[in-house]
Amino acid sequence: MGSLFRSETMCLAQLFLQSGTAYECLSALGEKGLVQFRDLNQNVSSFQRKFVGEVKRCEELERILAYLVQEINRADIPLPEGETSPPAPPLKQVLEMQEQLQKLEVELREVTKNKEKLRKNLLELIEYTHMLRVTKTFVKRNVEFEPTYEEFPPLENDSLLDYSCMQRLGAKLGFVSGLINQGKVEAFEKMLWRVCKGYTIVTYAELDEPLEDPETGEVIKWYVFLISFWGEQIGHKVKKICDCYHCHVYPYPNTAEERKEIQEGLNTRIQDLYTVLHKTEDYLRQVLCKAAESVYSHVIQVKKMKAIYHMLNMCSFDVTNKCLIAEVWCPEADLHELRRALEEGSRESGATIPSFMNTIPTKETPPTLIRTNKFTEGFQNIVDAYGVGSYREVNPALFTIITFPFLFAVMFGDFGHGFVMFLFALLLVLNENHPRLNQSQEIMRMFFNGRYILLLMGLFSVYTGLIYNDCFSKSVNLFGSGWSVSAMYSSSHTPAEQKKMGLWNDSIVRHNRVLQLDPSIPGVFQGPYPLGIDPIWNLATNRLTFLNSFKMKMSVILGIIHMTFGVILGIFNHLHFRKKFNIYLVSVPELLFMLCIFGYLIFMIVYKWLVYSAETSRVAPSILIEFINMFLFPASETNGLYSGQEHVQRLLLAVTALSVPVLFLGKPLFLLWLHNGRSCFGVSRSGYTLVRKDSEEEVSLLGSQDIEEGNNQIEDGYREMMCEEFNFGEILMTQVIHSIEYCLGCISNTASYLRLWALSLAHALLTIFILLIMEGLSAFLHAIRLHWVEFQNKFYVGAGTKFVPFSFRLLSSKFSDDVA
Repeated sequence: MGSLFRSETMCLAQLFLQSGTAYECLSALGEKGLVQFRDLNQNVSSFQRKFVGEVKRCEELERILAYLVQEINRADIPLPEGETSPPAPPLKQVLEMQEQLQKLEVELREVTKNKEKLRKNLLELIEYTHMLRVTKTFVKRNVEFEPTYEEFPPLENDSLLDYSCMQRLGAKLGFVSGLINQGKVEAFEKMLWRVCKGYTIVTYAELDEPLEDPETGEVIKWYVFLISFWGEQIGHKVKKICDCYHCHVYPYPNTAEERKEIQEGLNTRIQDLYTVLHKTEDYLRQVLCKAAESVYSHVIQVKKMKAIYHMLNMCSFDVTNKCLIAEVWCPEADLHELRRALEEGSRESGATIPSFMNTIPTKETPPTLIRTNKFTEGFQNIVDAYGVGSYREVNPALFTIITFPFLFAVMFGDFGHGFVMFLFALLLVLNENHPRLNQSQEIMRMFFNGRYILLLMGLFSVYTGLIYNDCFSKSVNLFGSGWSVSAMYSSSHTPAEQKKMGLWNDSIVRHNRVLQLDPSIPGVFQGPYPLGIDPIWNLATNRLTFLNSFKMKMSVILGIIHMTFGVILGIFNHLHFRKKFNIYLVSVPELLFMLCIFGYLIFMIVYKWLVYSAETSRVAPSILIEFINMFLFPASETNGLYSGQEHVQRLLLAVTALSVPVLFLGKPLFLLWLHNGRSCFGVSRSGYTLVRKDSEEEVSLLGSQDIEEGNNQIEDGYREMMCEEFNFGEILMTQVIHSIEYCLGCISNTASYLRLWALSLAHALLTIFILLIMEGLSAFLHAIRLHWVEFQNKFYVGAGTKFVPFSFRLLSSKFSDDVA
């Protein structure tokens, strides 16, 4: 897996790929995921690169495959997803695959178009039959109808139109019939009335069942309408209004015989369309089922092929245009695998001249690669969210595996709640290969990706819950209390003796609501509880005072140890980058400042715990008062914790006062001395040179590297640039800002760790299960803050770039992504 302590050692390699073998070599590299390509054509537009035509071909194939997947999903045909990933297609098969997919697309589009046309015709015929059925009741053609003397029979008496009456008036009667959307009926009727000025009669009837719209495919409610009008001009207006409101207009039969004939013809055509449509759908389903068998492999192959051509576009050609040159970042441990991949690609292409590689020196900072597995990946993501580590600096993720769940558990400490979290995470771990968990919703997928973090968080919470003796916010008596109540009650002593010894009697028990246990009385305190806090404190009225004192001191101790450990890790960075002067002028003063003040505070806490017992607890001095007096130098002498305390504290303050100017001025003055003492210096190293144009420190460092390495090789090209770029003012200002931030941060960061005490107290008070998730999220965020701000800023820069290899495993194989 590699080391989590530092990132992998990287090298810059140059690949020489023969034009005929480049595709196969990159296919082999993509399967292994070993290298990160550098773009050698940054000044060339993406439309002017060598393989832009091949990329467009891949995009066309992706479009066709997306269409196939869409049609397969529409037909409710399951899409098989293979467990193994097919390799990139050989160049000989690409044209064959492209021709096959294009032919399949044309056929599918033709069949789908015919199917939609048949379906639209069927829906229109069904609408026509419904229209004929409903309008049959609208108009009654009765040739034996007796004429009346009224020009327009009142609609209250007879809502049916009489043809003989209209013929007597000499007017030409016309009809327009069809269907209209339910939501447009009212507006449609108003428009007819306003435009036709009342020379129309409109009759409506709602269909019993909703029908599918032939145009949109939406199932909606329809109204059948019949419009009677007089005159051709009115008829033209009516038809235009029907077109504006997207009415489905159908011919209206003039006679009953014509209606019957049309109805019979419609029924016959509908039956024929049903038959033809079913056969078309069966054929379409057969074609889609056949396409679904190979669509998964085609999708993966096209993605791999497109990725290969993208990488080839980042390569440059030599002067003969027969060889491609690529520059890649590769871990030194994988160089033999890189050579093997190139040999494998050359062998598959059948080339007589194999592709090869060689490493080249560079002054650029390599990308950061930290190999992880499924257990460490979640913790590495927490660190990377703050910032990707600089190349070869100490990686905090190794220590975060323990410190993060532990600090979370300090705030979340509850045996019951932690066990519930542990069981939930254990369930995810045991079923981590279940496909539904990988394809779940975003929130559930987030829990799944952090399952090992949750597992350790729950496990550590069980431990801290036992220490706090908290199980679902209740104490548990597992080993029996170490306090005895009976030893406080004695009837054999006289009242004077009882009062002197502080014992209880019948009168005290009856008349006092609160009784106090005195551990100094023999038999009352029989020894500490074997694990955690004694359950008797759950009954005590001063329980909160005791727990506050305990958790507050514990938070301070854990915080100072955590920050000190961060400063110590910075020493490993200085040793690795050969900046030993940073150890003496930065790390050591930081440690002295931290330990002489806050380390001494821990000493006083632990000393008081060990030295003072129950008998001497009443005369024990206050740690807070003693710590304040350390800086105030009181005129009157105090008892103190131990003899000679005043001299020790003055010595510690003196060391602290001396470390501050060293921290502020030591490093800038040392770099200035190096610069003035070696006005012209340089260093020539194989591989990477620790010279960056934006680093004043590195410029002055070169002199010390000459001393340490015994390297006297000087390059004139670097010498002038180094001398010009040294800026003492900038170095001094940077160090002063860092020192002020550190000194003030030691105080504020120590106070920040008191959140461990505050949240553990809040969690003990919140017992509702619904708030369990909220409290867990709160503790999670606070633990992240303690690591990012209080711990990692002591040694972690996080200014690197992540190593992103050319790997086919990073390509998505989900069909939903292709459709989108």
